[in-house]
Amino acid sequence: MKKPHLTAALAALIFGAGAAGAAEELNLFAWSEYVPQKVIRGFTKETGIKVNYEEFASCEEMIAKINAGGTAYDVIQPSDYAAEALAKENLLLPLDPAKIPNAKNLLPEYLGLPHDPHGKFTVPYMIGSVGIVVNTQKIKDPVAGYNDLFSGKYKNRIVVVDDARELLVAALYTLGKSINDITPENIELARPILKKWLSQVKIFDSDSPKNALRSGEADIGLVWSGEAALLWRSEKHFEGKKLKVTKNENKKFQYVLASEGHHIFVDTLAIPKTAKNPDAAHKFINYILRPDVSRLVSAEFPYTNPNAAARKLLSPDELANPASYPASSIKPDTFRDLGAGKNALVDKLYTDLKADN
Repeated sequence: MKKPHLTAALAALIFGAGAAGAAEELNLFAWSEYVPQKVIRGFTKETGIKVNYEEFASCEEMIAKINAGGTAYDVIQPSDYAAEALAKENLLLPLDPAKIPNAKNLLPEYLGLPHDPHGKFTVPYMIGSVGIVVNTQKIKDPVAGYNDLFSGKYKNRIVVVDDARELLVAALYTLGKSINDITPENIELARPILKKWLSQVKIFDSDSPKNALRSGEADIGLVWSGEAALLWRSEKHFEGKKLKVTKNENKKFQYVLASEGHHIFVDTLAIPKTAKNPDAAHKFINYILRPDVSRLVSAEFPYTNPNAAARKLLSPDELANPASYPASSIKPDTFRDLGAGKNALVDKLYTDLKADN
């Protein structure tokens, strides 16, 4: 379409005013579909700061972009081991505690963890686990761990997260190995176990593994706890009048932390050293940690909320969700940074095994 002609004077007036009144901006680089739009809109409405939300699908992708010196992100959302790796490479800006007073709301058990022992570079955003989801209407035998899941009974009925390290770690648990003891020897011990397991998998899906379980394409799976939590709770909780499934029907999905062992992942908020707007970044992090805002995150993405003040705002049903707040007497491990060499070994193992299947 041909645009109307502007006189030089009118153009100068319009574009000059636009430049003078340009909104302050913040570049957010976060996991796909993990920061609610209502939270972003609320932050912009309250502060006038426009948020540009770019998504990544893996920590490795995020690290590669930051290492390549791409867009100057102001806030990033690395998982624990990725935050540790970025800190080692001197790629994170130390946080200013005075600018994040809402950090006082965080539960102490999620602070001082190995990826950031002094809380210098990160604050926890959400906590999760990887567990087994069982459709109890389709599977009647008890499923307690990985060996049950991959017993052979459920071949071509299984969905798993498409994540090399998570699957390797599950195999290591069955061998009694530490989840961070990734050596060439342990990788070779795990190889035949994973070869057997992967041959039984119908669907590999890290984005929305709940969909295969909800649709009936899969009857059992190894999935993120937040995905399992969405299966368990009533759809009325997040779809309003579009209710199609009742709460009782959803309770058919059981969430199990494997008896051989389990761990948690800590998704964090951090500021890259190259941030163009660190003041806005601190404002955004502090806003996320406000109880009412953190509660909005839980409503849409029901992982374990590390914010004590936000938990007080959750409903009894939300707190009773066994995937969001699983009961366990085990003190879980967290992933540590392996370094480029060991990461390459893990990726090669996974690529080779998937190609064989």
